[in-house]
Amino acid sequence: MVLINAENKRIRGFTLIEVMIVVVILSILAAVVVPKIMSRPDEARVTKARQDIRAIGAALDLYRLDNYSYPTTDQGLLALVETPADLPKGARWKKGGYIERIPRDPWGNEYLYLQPGNNAEYELYSYGADGVSGGIEDKADITNWNME
Repeated sequence: MVLINAENKRIRGFTLIEVMIVVVILSILAAVVVPKIMSRPDEARVTKARQDIRAIGAALDLYRLDNYSYPTTDQGLLALVETPADLPKGARWKKGGYIERIPRDPWGNEYLYLQPGNNAEYELYSYGADGVSGGIEDKADITNWNME
């Protein structure tokens, strides 16, 4: 389409058909791409929880090397940050702790710790997005004994 303004200069523009074709193409792309992108935050949170559990697990293993056993359920994960009052005789708790702080899971909940565990020597887990035991996909529990 060619328009002529008051000064007799040509101005090029788009026809309605050309604009409609671009809108349709963008709509098709959005319909295909957006659902794939929108599921990524859930996957990222699950991945972050797995990484946290691995990192806390590594700190628990170091704690065990120095102190002869994993922290009890009563001591909890706080034993990785602060010296527990009831360490066994001869234990060598690392000055400064085993991790800087206890992270929260990506959904804002505390990681759960149980020692001795039912499925492993200790259990470290998050209930996932729904915050309750069980579930599927991003609502599934993320555990140290059932890592992929």
